[in-house]
Amino acid sequence: MEILFEEIAVYSIVALLCIVVVVIYLRKQSRESRIVSAKIKKAKEEGLYEPVSLHPVIDHNCIKTGACIAACPEHDILGIVNGRATTINASQCIGHGACFHACPTQAITLVIGTEKRGVDLPHMNQNFETNVPGIFIAGELGGMGLIRNAVEQGKQAVENMVKSIKKEHGAMYDIVIIGAGPAGISASLKAKMLKLKSIILEQDSLGGTVFTFPRKKIVMTAPMDLPLYGKIKLFETSKGELLDLWNTVLKKNDIQVKERSKVESIVNEDGNFKITTLTGEHYTANKILLSIGRRGTPRKLNVPGEESEKVAYRLLEPEIIEGKNIMVVGGGDSAIESALLLADKNKVTLSYRSEAFSRLKPVNSQKINTAIANETIDVRLSSNILSIDKDDVTLSSGTESIKLENDLVYIFAGGELPTQFLEKIGITITKKFGEAVLKH
Repeated sequence: MEILFEEIAVYSIVALLCIVVVVIYLRKQSRESRIVSAKIKKAKEEGLYEPVSLHPVIDHNCIKTGACIAACPEHDILGIVNGRATTINASQCIGHGACFHACPTQAITLVIGTEKRGVDLPHMNQNFETNVPGIFIAGELGGMGLIRNAVEQGKQAVENMVKSIKKEHGAMYDIVIIGAGPAGISASLKAKMLKLKSIILEQDSLGGTVFTFPRKKIVMTAPMDLPLYGKIKLFETSKGELLDLWNTVLKKNDIQVKERSKVESIVNEDGNFKITTLTGEHYTANKILLSIGRRGTPRKLNVPGEESEKVAYRLLEPEIIEGKNIMVVGGGDSAIESALLLADKNKVTLSYRSEAFSRLKPVNSQKINTAIANETIDVRLSSNILSIDKDDVTLSSGTESIKLENDLVYIFAGGELPTQFLEKIGITITKKFGEAVLKH
């Protein structure tokens, strides 16, 4: 009997301990849920909750392993509420897909657009071919903006192209690649591996969109596998380092890049394509890969004086600019980062048409608020440029207009999808409202 009482006592203690553990676990889960819920509330207030590009959607298969959160190289994109992963600052998601691959229960789908906010994308199938047979798309134009993903798409697109390239097509090139960004560079290296004759036509300079980043900007968050080079493990890579690497591998493999060669037209002629540039050069190819950016054409303000030489739409060498009166226009991350880079050695005014900043990366939001408090940047909210003159700019703010001394103007008003160019080729543009791009 005494032994029975001892066994009952042991079982009771074990049961009590189990209850205590469960209660502690539930309290911890409840506390973590409240913290994440508070972050979501703040993200909604700051306009960071709604995704603007490729982003994860989590379904009922989530079992709260936290693998997706651990895999995400960004901060506070994902969190757990009531036992299920959810998005927090969804507009900061850059679509790398690390969460998608890390989820052990296949509960994540990568989606473009939302029910409320559509995203314009050119039509293409799972092989990256558009509705125009023989013309393929890879990289930012197709919705994949991250360098690592663009590199992967460039490789895969060429692998799909080679299956249908005619042996005796009669064109100058097997593939003409339009755009020397990450996808285009990767595609050209893959084409070289497959012994295909190709050329890259770039409207600007090697690197595409990456070349327009300020020099100090970090552009890599995860390793990538580059054809004819191997795995690149540079987690904190500057623009300059990445461009040097690309230059090295392209020269080593004798890849031809024609810079300052903006394509004006693409015409199908007898099963091949004739490509004409603005400078009047002509090329023919059996297949075409479009690896141009979505922001290749900067959005302009359309104000008097905007054609002036002192106006630019990107900041390339901030460290050599000193002692200038500078106007930066825009309220996105590019505008904020550029204003901050210029503020050390110049007098910077930042003009933004809205009454508050929204959808900024947390670090940029903190830095610009500090700059405002320290008066290192003169921020003019709810303002618009009326005109740009030789020595000044005229700014409207509320009911009044003011003139500010000015030497340089940098405009970051976003970019326009090259819709007219794509439609001229015959490619269909559709608006995606929450359409799955990657799903298990």
